[in-house]
Amino acid sequence: MRLSILGFGLIGGSIARALHERGEPGQWHVTAWSRSRAPVEQAVTDGAVAVAAATLDEAVRDAEVVVLAAPPLVCLDLIDTLAGPLRGSLLEDCTVTDVASAKGRILARADAAHLPFIGGHPMAGREVSGYAAALPDLFVERPWVTVLGRYARLCDGERIGELIEACGAIQIPMDADTHDSAVAAISHMPLVVSAALVEAIAGGPGEPEREDWGAAEALAATGWAGMTRLARGEPAMGAGIAATNAEAIAARLRDLRDVLDRWLAELERDGDPDEVALLARFSAARQRLVESDHP
Repeated sequence: MRLSILGFGLIGGSIARALHERGEPGQWHVTAWSRSRAPVEQAVTDGAVAVAAATLDEAVRDAEVVVLAAPPLVCLDLIDTLAGPLRGSLLEDCTVTDVASAKGRILARADAAHLPFIGGHPMAGREVSGYAAALPDLFVERPWVTVLGRYARLCDGERIGELIEACGAIQIPMDADTHDSAVAAISHMPLVVSAALVEAIAGGPGEPEREDWGAAEALAATGWAGMTRLARGEPAMGAGIAATNAEAIAARLRDLRDVLDRWLAELERDGDPDEVALLARFSAARQRLVESDHP
């Protein structure tokens, strides 16, 4: 199958490596394009990619599957380009998919363009980015959400299913709203909270460093590292995620704000805080996690 990857960072690179190292010999012919040619050329040297396309037109011409693997806002631009200037370069039965972590806006843009589109979101990643961090087993036994576009056909579903299987992932069909609300809760809202925590303790954009940040930083250990891990990711990716799933993230942040207000009321109770009530809150949170670990 002739597959083209547009955008070549961690996810796009991991797809290429998975198909090269896990797929049957000759099963996949992968072309890749990136604004930065260096990672694609390295992938050609590694054998993970057959062709390093110099232009988008070259990348998509004759492709049976086109994977949009760029940051979310760039994916929106790529959809416009595929539906406009490059429409004539796409095969009539070409399948277009993406790997962005929010689906609503991207599906709406693809539907408006009448593209045969299946939205995708492999639920796998790392704190480090770029092709150099790509792994052939990144998707193994991980969920890969698919969302059918309005103009998706049977052949599109079969191709994307074959791609997901070849990467070792588990396909999970969903609708866009359900997906975006769920990932806002367990991925996107935590990303924003991680960045907000850094702002609250160290200082925000354009602000001077907080007076006590130096002392706090000197004492920081695994708790701080764990809570701020997501804020160490690629800023452009984070901005794209927040911009393309803003409504769902905002709803989850309001839920969190309500809970934090209840924590404040408990901590600022007249007299000393109620230790029994605090224990109940910590115990309930722990129990929720234990139950999810052992359903």
